[in-house]
Amino acid sequence: MVVGLGNPGGRYESTRHNIGFRVIDRLAARLGMSVARSRFNALYEKGRLEGQELILAKPQSFMNLSGKPVQALADYFDIEPAEILVVYDEIDLTFGRLKIVAQGGHGGHNGVRSLIDTLKVRDFARIRMGVGRPDPRMDVSDWVLGRFSPEEADSLDPFIDGAADAVSTILTQGLKMGMNAFNCVK
Repeated sequence: MVVGLGNPGGRYESTRHNIGFRVIDRLAARLGMSVARSRFNALYEKGRLEGQELILAKPQSFMNLSGKPVQALADYFDIEPAEILVVYDEIDLTFGRLKIVAQGGHGGHNGVRSLIDTLKVRDFARIRMGVGRPDPRMDVSDWVLGRFSPEEADSLDPFIDGAADAVSTILTQGLKMGMNAFNCVK
């Protein structure tokens, strides 16, 4: 299951916090899918990538409560935490940088914290998408709930494409291959 983190509703659609949703939408478009089924407070769709079954999911519970819908989908589809790949925004990476990790802590990200607390494990793969850190005088919440700058917006489509490529590589060639191919690229 590939989970993109974000917040529901048009108000948040183009914010930094919703970049995970945008990657899920890009993958769905590439695969001719629509992530429109609703269950357990999540939008999802089942599909195939190179013959492999997958589920694309976007929790609709707001970022800080993402764990419950993900856990419910995982239980329903009999998916182990180690079979979950999560895509989300990361302020500790410069804009445009991807970092793929096999497991770890939440690093202050409340969506990831909710997943760890609910799933009771840290061993699920993640694609951290750099959105940069705000000026120290700016509130981090305002930053991640803000829209991309015009300069960032110009580079956003290739960045989202790169993350979608990373997901495809991980699913078809493995996590290690994804890390080798994408962790050193800006």
